[in-house]
Amino acid sequence: MIDLYTWPTPNGRKVHIMLEETGLPYAVHPVNTRAGDQFKPDFLKISPNNKIPAIIDRNGPGDKPFALFESGAILIYLAEKSGKYLPYEPAAKYTTLQWLMFQMGGVGPMFGQAGHFRAYAKEPQPYAIERYTNEVNRLHKVMNEQLGKTAYLAGNKYTIADIATWPWIINPERRGVDMALYPHVQRWFEEILARPAVQRGLALLADERKAHERELTETERDILFGTSQRMQAVK
Repeated sequence: MIDLYTWPTPNGRKVHIMLEETGLPYAVHPVNTRAGDQFKPDFLKISPNNKIPAIIDRNGPGDKPFALFESGAILIYLAEKSGKYLPYEPAAKYTTLQWLMFQMGGVGPMFGQAGHFRAYAKEPQPYAIERYTNEVNRLHKVMNEQLGKTAYLAGNKYTIADIATWPWIINPERRGVDMALYPHVQRWFEEILARPAVQRGLALLADERKAHERELTETERDILFGTSQRMQAVK
């Protein structure tokens, strides 16, 4: 049994989808990041970087409980545990990990910053908006070129590279992306969206998130982006 500590953000949804795709049994523990649940002592024992998602595998290595944070590491762990979505053959395996690192080091940080400065900054920051919007579009171009040659990011099989990247493509307009410019990415996105496990992963905690979808209060803004983050880091 996997204990999943999460909230329905792009990084959380990666692991929601992976668990649904693999069929591994899991129990959900919501971590409402607007409310500051990520700073609770019990969660910090699992995820010292106070970020979701995190897991505890009750039957980890040596059949002992094993805690893990960082979504990319979790995807690799679940792939190896289940024997799914990470090829065994070395060239295919490392091509998959290459595209997973592309998501972890590029797509996630750049898309996140674009979303932040376009939607959440207290005051407009034209340079930041232009910089991150341009980078998001550059990354879409990289993906579009790859997906014009292969069905999926790492080749012709669906892998953790796709599972990691796909949730970040949701709501492209929020990051200044016109998907008509990236038809191969759009084709890939729609094909993955049609997968039943992806639909189930998207539904996980969706109602709870919807209940909190409104303009941030100043307290919530501080929890997510402000002094609360810094003070937690220096304790």
